[in-house]
Amino acid sequence: MKTNTLMKTLFGAVLALSLLAQAQADDKTPAGAKKVDPSGTYIWTTPGRNGGPDRTNTLTLKLDGDKLTGNIKTPGRGGREMETPIADGKITGSDISFIVTRKFNDNTFTNTYSGKFADGTIKGKTQYQRNGEDQSHDWEAKKQ
Repeated sequence: MKTNTLMKTLFGAVLALSLLAQAQADDKTPAGAKKVDPSGTYIWTTPGRNGGPDRTNTLTLKLDGDKLTGNIKTPGRGGREMETPIADGKITGSDISFIVTRKFNDNTFTNTYSGKFADGTIKGKTQYQRNGEDQSHDWEAKKQ
């Protein structure tokens, strides 16, 4: 009788530990890193054109499972704010990337953003073409 009770207790303990291990595994990304959620609103500034005032950019991100969605608001011509959805949003560990495509006067402009998320900040590079040449610059957005 004691052996039967001991076996039931051991079985219960093993079951509880396996459920705990599974719950922790579900909260991890590959390679055992803690899953990162960059959801929120971020702000950063870029220098104005031709020595004009700095431009404030606002990025809103939402993580839904493994899908990263959101939009970016940038100052437009005439003081209007332009809002553009992000596309192809991805997060792997703390690495974030997405694409923003804008149209102006029958021209299409595509910026590819990439960076690392840590401590409420995304630091990275944006890449684009200007006058047929590949360009890039650093960007650093802070969560609000």
